[in-house]
Amino acid sequence: MKCVICDDEPVARDILRQFVEDAPGLELARECSNALELMEFLKKNVVDLIFLDINMPKLSGIDFLRTQTVQPSVILTTAYPEFALEGYELNVIDYLLKPIAFPRFLQAVEKVRQVNEQKEISFTVKADGKSYRLNTSDILFVESKGDYLMIHQPDQKILVYMTMKKLMELTQSRLIRVHKSFCVSVDDIDYIEGNIIHISDHEIPIGASYKEDFQVKWGR
Repeated sequence: MKCVICDDEPVARDILRQFVEDAPGLELARECSNALELMEFLKKNVVDLIFLDINMPKLSGIDFLRTQTVQPSVILTTAYPEFALEGYELNVIDYLLKPIAFPRFLQAVEKVRQVNEQKEISFTVKADGKSYRLNTSDILFVESKGDYLMIHQPDQKILVYMTMKKLMELTQSRLIRVHKSFCVSVDDIDYIEGNIIHISDHEIPIGASYKEDFQVKWGR
């Protein structure tokens, strides 16, 4: 899981960074010293988990959560237990009280994994006079065709009247835009050769203006 640490205290970030390095299956994508920096990072990057401090200058962790309509899983980290209930009301996965012990940290991460395994994002689209219920995990890639989108799945293609922006909202940014006409599922990429993404038997170009952002999210 790609994760971000957001805490205004350098010592707290150091401890969490070491925990992330020692925990199996975690990859640190960024450290942020405040919530505003975190907001800017999330505009261009997709992560799975945020370790979020509550008491920060300019914008608290709780206030940050209130600004987000779509967000990764969140584990709150704080020295103030009185905010625990409010955090859970904002759908955080767990709440770690400082000083944080490594076994407790691992327990919280495992809880996130279990929640993510149970979470499946689905949405409804209309095509050919029918309504289709699609799971995000079943989408290989999406191709723009004028005012329509061709949604490619392993066993079918569906042409829907929809903007790419709307689709990205429905899939909660689980797909990555790689070209003005294409977005892809990173999990379904077979390999990349030059500026071409190979998914199943399909070749998808990486646009010049999307290349840097894609490389960051692809982790290369």
